[in-house]
Amino acid sequence: MASEKENASKEETSINIRDGANHKATSSNGEVTLTPENEKASNPRFTEQEQRILDRQIDTPLVKISYFMLYRYATKVDLIIITISTICAIAAGSVFPLMTASIPNTSSKAPTSNSDTHLALYFVYLAVGNFVTIYIATVGFIYAGEHMTQKLREKYLAAILRQNIAYFDKLGAGEITTRITSDMADIQGGISEKVGLTLTGVSTFVGAIIVGFVKDWKLTLILFSVIFAMVFCMGGFARLIVRFMTESKQYSGTGATLAEEVFSSIRNATALGTQDRLAKEYDRYLLKAEKGGFKMKTVTGTMLGAMMFIMFCNYGLSFWQGSRFLVKGEIGLNSILTIMLAMMMGAVSLGQVAPHTQAFAVAIATGGPVFSLIDRPSSHEEVRTGKAMPAVEGEIELRGVKHVYPSRQEVVVMKDVSLTIPSGKVTALVGASGSGKSTIIGLIERFYPPVAGQVLLDGEDIQTLDLKWLRQQMALVSQEPVLFRTSVYGNIAHGLIGSQMEDASDEKKMELVIGAAKTANAHEFITSLPEGYDTDVGERGFLMSGGQKQRIAIARAVVSDPKILLLDEATSALDTKSEGVVQSALDAASKGRTTIVIAHRLSTIKGADKIVVMAEGGIVEQGSHDELIRKNGAYVELLEAQRMVAATKAQNEIEHDEEGIVLEKSHTRGTSTSEVMMKPTRTMTRGSQYSSANTPSSHPNYSLWTLVKFITALNRQELSIMSIGLFFSIIAGSTHPLQAVYMGKCISALSLPVSEYHKLRRDVNFWALMFFITGLAILISYFIQGITFAYGSERLIFRARSKAIRAMLRQDISFFDQPENSSGALVSMLSTEVTALAGISGATLGSILSACSTIVIALTLSSAIKWQLGLVCATAMPVLICCGFSRFWVLAQFNGRARKAYEQSASFACEATAAIRTIASLTREDEVWELYHEMLVDQTKKSLRSVISTSSLYAASQACMFGACALGFWWGGTLISRHELSIEAFFICFASTIFGAQAAGGIFSFAPDMGKSKQAADALKTLLDRVPEIDSWSEEGEKVDVVQGAIEFKDVHFRYPTRLTQPVLRGIDLKFEPGQYVALVGPSGCGKSTVVSLIERFYDPKAGSVLLDGKDISTLNLKDYRSNIALVSQEPVLYSGTIRDNIVSGAVEDADKVDDDTVEKACKGANIHEFISSLPDGLNTIVGSKGVMLSGGQKQRVAIARALIRDPKILLLDEATSALDSTSERVVQAALDSASKGRTTIAIAHRLSTVQNADVIYVLDGGVVVESGDHSSLMEKRGRYFELVRMQGLKGKE
Repeated sequence: MASEKENASKEETSINIRDGANHKATSSNGEVTLTPENEKASNPRFTEQEQRILDRQIDTPLVKISYFMLYRYATKVDLIIITISTICAIAAGSVFPLMTASIPNTSSKAPTSNSDTHLALYFVYLAVGNFVTIYIATVGFIYAGEHMTQKLREKYLAAILRQNIAYFDKLGAGEITTRITSDMADIQGGISEKVGLTLTGVSTFVGAIIVGFVKDWKLTLILFSVIFAMVFCMGGFARLIVRFMTESKQYSGTGATLAEEVFSSIRNATALGTQDRLAKEYDRYLLKAEKGGFKMKTVTGTMLGAMMFIMFCNYGLSFWQGSRFLVKGEIGLNSILTIMLAMMMGAVSLGQVAPHTQAFAVAIATGGPVFSLIDRPSSHEEVRTGKAMPAVEGEIELRGVKHVYPSRQEVVVMKDVSLTIPSGKVTALVGASGSGKSTIIGLIERFYPPVAGQVLLDGEDIQTLDLKWLRQQMALVSQEPVLFRTSVYGNIAHGLIGSQMEDASDEKKMELVIGAAKTANAHEFITSLPEGYDTDVGERGFLMSGGQKQRIAIARAVVSDPKILLLDEATSALDTKSEGVVQSALDAASKGRTTIVIAHRLSTIKGADKIVVMAEGGIVEQGSHDELIRKNGAYVELLEAQRMVAATKAQNEIEHDEEGIVLEKSHTRGTSTSEVMMKPTRTMTRGSQYSSANTPSSHPNYSLWTLVKFITALNRQELSIMSIGLFFSIIAGSTHPLQAVYMGKCISALSLPVSEYHKLRRDVNFWALMFFITGLAILISYFIQGITFAYGSERLIFRARSKAIRAMLRQDISFFDQPENSSGALVSMLSTEVTALAGISGATLGSILSACSTIVIALTLSSAIKWQLGLVCATAMPVLICCGFSRFWVLAQFNGRARKAYEQSASFACEATAAIRTIASLTREDEVWELYHEMLVDQTKKSLRSVISTSSLYAASQACMFGACALGFWWGGTLISRHELSIEAFFICFASTIFGAQAAGGIFSFAPDMGKSKQAADALKTLLDRVPEIDSWSEEGEKVDVVQGAIEFKDVHFRYPTRLTQPVLRGIDLKFEPGQYVALVGPSGCGKSTVVSLIERFYDPKAGSVLLDGKDISTLNLKDYRSNIALVSQEPVLYSGTIRDNIVSGAVEDADKVDDDTVEKACKGANIHEFISSLPDGLNTIVGSKGVMLSGGQKQRVAIARALIRDPKILLLDEATSALDSTSERVVQAALDSASKGRTTIAIAHRLSTVQNADVIYVLDGGVVVESGDHSSLMEKRGRYFELVRMQGLKGKE
């Protein structure tokens, strides 16, 4: 092997067929990994300037975030609304201490009924004022919070869209979706209604202190120490909360990226049966996120306990110190009581504020990564807003270019490459996979800056040109075309962005679009679609077949008449018939403009003005086709690999002309019917027809009790631990009424005459100590509560996410065809929805229980002391509970609508970022942002309407508390005046009622969390209860022990569930004998891939049956059945992780049990072993998100290795070699030929050279078989197959 490599290095022009020996590991842009003999260069020393260029592309400066940074995008209107809301929130809070100023003079033994009535009216006025101020504050803060978060979402997406492409080599679309949904919701939680609640609480506290200072400054000043203790406590704990929250979010984001990769390639995961394995991988990230979440919630619980302890110490201190001042004659009992009540209210309100501090801490922690990206300079070593040239000739020059991908700096991709691409001419780049061809296009598009050297356009360094203007001068058609979720017309019209016709009339645009579609040979199939040019293409164009997507992409490229045309394998996905016509269209389109073509099929570039042969990131030779043939070097080797050299040297012009004539005839004869057939695979939008069977028509309507039972069942394993937490919640709640008892006893003691001052001091000392002991009990209660609920809620979130992803992966493919189940929407549900479940578990549940125990004990206590007063005060409770429940119900409805709206915008953002190269190339950034902006504005309007109604209910529930106080004071005063009640008993009853009313109102401050939780539980239960028709979890069906591999289609009719109006297969009959190599050929959209989908049982036929060894596959155990099949699809799908992880993911047995010998054998079978061995980390090389670190050909060979490791009885090859260069294709094809021995192989191929040796070839058109036989017999028939072969210039067995 070593000598082979030495020989290869000596002969510059030689291209070794064994790609692995000297071809380099590439990114999707053609990044090159050096071979062992060049390893010295694998850790290059860059100059300072070169290192700066590399680092600037991927570095993200950390932003030190403060809370007020979250308000960065508040408009003047927002600030005015926030100011008014702040004033109202402060006013609402100040109302509470004013109650204490109304305490009757305790020295008066018998208050009059007039004074009681006056006090009651005073409370009614306070209630009205409180209603108005709370209503304005709540509406204002929620609206401003939503509006600011909308701006932040927009800024974040704008920042994403302006980042340089290198940044996305390591940033997954799933992570972006999590940031834009879950993280933004967290930020919104920290800047909306919780700010109002916090201000209200703090103003109550401050108001209480002011009232205290007015009454007696000395005692108040002593009690003022509580503030310092609380601030110190909150500050210390908040830092820990932020740290643990950040840790949790980081792992959640990585998990979300994995989930997005899986959902966007669900067919692959389903075919390989890797759902459970991928779910376990997802669980690994969740477990790490859970640890951070547990620490964060434990710290929060401890913080609440510490704050309550400080408050109780404050009560004890106030009575103890107050009694000393009283004995000295420095203060009256009335003043002590006023200060006490005021401080008590202030402390309680501050206690209610404490849980909201978690929301602020979370918002700050979440804001860090968001603002880091927003503030990241878009680093292209560029002038984004540089100069625009008055006229473009189109001459491109690479001068001494050295290139390295920032994400893999150990590898030099290009070194000192110089190349001139003449204007108005066609230049073709050819060479082995990973030789650097796509890198040149990436440099011209300015996706990456060169590390050294220059790329010039008409003599101007492109780094000095305006980036948007530069990209508008060129159009790119890439190997894997990306379409956007809009109509066919919309997709083609995207090509007009930045051109003179961008603002043309709709009629003119339509004319241009139709012209471009005709040029790309797409017009006929588009007009045959149910809605013509208005047909939706689905998410990422998945409702179109590969060939149809490619032609729409070509139409999009030529519609603006660009000066420079970049074609990166532009016809690779087309069938022979389409390829010929599109190729001639592209030839016509390239006249008079600079065209750069990357091609593996050398037949497509014979007419190029200049052909550049590349290898190992350098140029081996260049010249015209004839010149290179005469050189008999590397180019000729490539030609021989495609078995076309004889035809090329003969220059058979006559045959070439005949082919053109045959091509045109066959096109006009055959395309229109066949192109009607589609390969819908994912989503549809509003305009398209659904089948009633597949719309989620009967969404189950679960009752609240059903959902509570459902969540309890999810948390069943933790119930014993959580019950401890619930017990301590009840203890924590019971301490509040105890305050009333202690307070009553202290008042009684302080009322003693001067002669009994020694008893007064003894009694007060005892009750002050009781306050301290009760405070300790609360501290312990909250700490235990914090740990148990943190454990319970984090386990719940983990289990719910884990079950949710498994339930999603369990669904059949038709589930993913629904528009609401796009990958972005599903990731959003996992990130945001499922987390909201904690709103009905854990700390929230504990707080509700605590409040309930306070209510029950308070009412019991007040009724026991004086049942007449207790019952009258209790009448306020039902009103409070009704108001709170109404708000909870309305919020649940609102959250349901908001979830759908944000799901749509999140899905859109996810789709946009996943296709960032295409968006950058089309300069669509502004348009994408506008569409996203419109979605969010619409959602904010709907939200405002809902907030206006729900806030009135919340304000009413708060105001009712004053009603309860008014009623209590009036009736209590009446009883005192009748001498039926003592002052001590009145204060115990009244104080416990206040606590009860506050607790009842406090329950529904959790209404937003509970509303979100109910909605999340509903969505999750619906998902978990959904049993798909084709259930990969099902254990039913006959077990498959021995498989011969005979497959038969009997009169199969099929229509995709999303388009029942369009038949795809029309009574097709096919027979695949065991061990046969069978090929399916025919034009794009004729039903070839549908046959593969039915064999994989992604769908069931509408009529007829598919048989395996004579048994209907619908009667077989699905898991068993699929374990005998391996699929290699047209667009290879790899997941984040190492090469080894990806290969063993195909194994039927557990990945841990697969030994290295098995992996090595599969790699050798796929001709990738030598290439992997040449990498520094070998099988442990990271492939990046969606395999971005490897070239198309390398990804495909890893996918083939993954298929071979299954040792399948049936091998399905859906254009398995389309992404390979000719060198690799021949070797991989030989590997596939040997791999197919002893197993049934069904291959879909557009390149007929790959299927000449097939035992049977079926020619499909219009959903039926038009011809079948082997290559020789079909050639003799001189029918449809003969035409296809002639078009590809094959001589084979003819």
